[in-house]
Amino acid sequence: MNSLILSTAARLLVALMLVFSLFLLLRGHNEPGGGFVGGLVVAAAFSLYGFAFGIAATRRALRVEPQRLIITGLLVVLGSGLLPVVLAGAPFLTGLWDDTPIPVIGKLGTPVTFDIGVYLVVTGVVLHIIFTLAERED
Repeated sequence: MNSLILSTAARLLVALMLVFSLFLLLRGHNEPGGGFVGGLVVAAAFSLYGFAFGIAATRRALRVEPQRLIITGLLVVLGSGLLPVVLAGAPFLTGLWDDTPIPVIGKLGTPVTFDIGVYLVVTGVVLHIIFTLAERED
């Protein structure tokens, strides 16, 4: 689609949406938000980019295949679940927390790592679906 308004708005909105998705991800372990919602916002941002510039340009802008995001996210989730088992002898997916708070984020722990994994998986799955449907249309 060759729309000057859409392409200009997409450039501005995609950057804003990506920053907002990180905000949702980082505050999700303490307040509403988290990896699922943040991942959906990332996928929506790249979908908007796809409407404005096409799927090929969106794949180049993403720089990584959605399947790699899915695999990486699943490995991060698995790692966050196994970390308590290995380090503390605790059950799978038990939350472990660092005592040092970080400004804006709060305390880091395995729930944050789990959210990052979910963020990657949701982003990868939704973008894979969108790319597949858009490419079949062409």
